[in-house]
Amino acid sequence: MNDLHGKTALITGGSKGIGYGIAECMLKEGMNVAITSRRQETADDAAHKLSSIGTGKLISLGADVRDFEAQQKAVAQTLEAFGSLDVLIANAGLGHFAPITSLTPEQWHETIDTNLTGVFYSIKAALDELIRSKGYFISIASLAGTNFFAAGAAYNASKFGLVGFTQAVMLDLREAGVKCSTIMPGSVATHFNNHEPNPADAWKIQPEDLGQMVVDLLKMNPRTLPSKIEVRPSQTK
Repeated sequence: MNDLHGKTALITGGSKGIGYGIAECMLKEGMNVAITSRRQETADDAAHKLSSIGTGKLISLGADVRDFEAQQKAVAQTLEAFGSLDVLIANAGLGHFAPITSLTPEQWHETIDTNLTGVFYSIKAALDELIRSKGYFISIASLAGTNFFAAGAAYNASKFGLVGFTQAVMLDLREAGVKCSTIMPGSVATHFNNHEPNPADAWKIQPEDLGQMVVDLLKMNPRTLPSKIEVRPSQTK
């Protein structure tokens, strides 16, 4: 994919944060991009902000990753709009942070169902098209997928699982010509966990930094596959 112009990507959770930053960078490369959010209105608002960026085309979709049929529909809508699917970015995620003594079953299931099962649904829905295009599947995990911490039982479980899931899928699909990578960021300046990005976040990884990393992965010589990438801020606060 040395020339990304005209290639098509589907980004789950693309209405803000990392997904939005990836969409920005892809549009600047002339890619066609479909972004999803749980709510159609949220996806539409993001698409309006992105509409003046780059030369690529853009559609916005309401699709909850916890709903397999919604993921199948999102893939179908992407194909209807652009005719192909070359890249899937599994970015949608959330976090509930509580010690096991107070972590609720509802918090556990929402975290696992979004961060892990949701990725399974997304890649499963897109699989035939990615094999057809010999495309690229990238999951956005976290350094929490290798570093455990107190009050992180649900989030750690989801991200440890996501790292292992993506690496196993990489081995399943490499002979079909589909490349698979997982990116494991540390601190990123996003709205995650109800945070409001502000100037004090300047030391953190910025969403567009990860967007550029995705573009670089897509352009890398196909003989080389960075399958698991840890990325952290160069300095602390």
